[in-house]
Amino acid sequence: MSSQPGYGGQDVPAVFPDWSPYQDLESAARAYLRDPDIALEALGGVLRGASVLGFTLERFVNEVNGVWQEVVVCDGSRLVLWHGEDVPPGEGPPGSMTSSLRVVPVSTVTEVGCRRRLTRADDGGIRVDSIDVYLLLTSLDEAPPGDEAVDAPRHDALRFGKTLDDGGAGQIARLEEFARLVASVVGRPVL
Repeated sequence: MSSQPGYGGQDVPAVFPDWSPYQDLESAARAYLRDPDIALEALGGVLRGASVLGFTLERFVNEVNGVWQEVVVCDGSRLVLWHGEDVPPGEGPPGSMTSSLRVVPVSTVTEVGCRRRLTRADDGGIRVDSIDVYLLLTSLDEAPPGDEAVDAPRHDALRFGKTLDDGGAGQIARLEEFARLVASVVGRPVL
């Protein structure tokens, strides 16, 4: 397994364990995230015993910010997003990271889109080799100052993707399952 240098002098594996076999959030987070305790504590403070109907996880390493991690949970009425990211060198003490939490009411999701890329084998069998999911929100996207799109406001969107190389077939299936879950609760009365 290859690795990339991480912050705080630790090597971070470039290929992460697969979270898709785990049906419960805690087991999946502990298998996949570098900082599961931070994520679970932040999420638990908001969920406070609410049922986790579905979730998706993401993690990658980039050369600028180090490890980037995300958990998105749906409890039927809310999407709870946790995001952890290493602070770039020079912007904080070595080993620093940010931990962010965002709660989005499902009632603000106006559209769920799911695009699967299919490949056909020589024997005629079809497999999904990537998936892209977006959740369009009623809130407006914050455009940076001086952006040429200032005159054209855009709706905020949450975007998720998995490929055979980035996550594998199990995570592709779990992301599609998550998109279907969110689509099934959009537009329904909140209990």
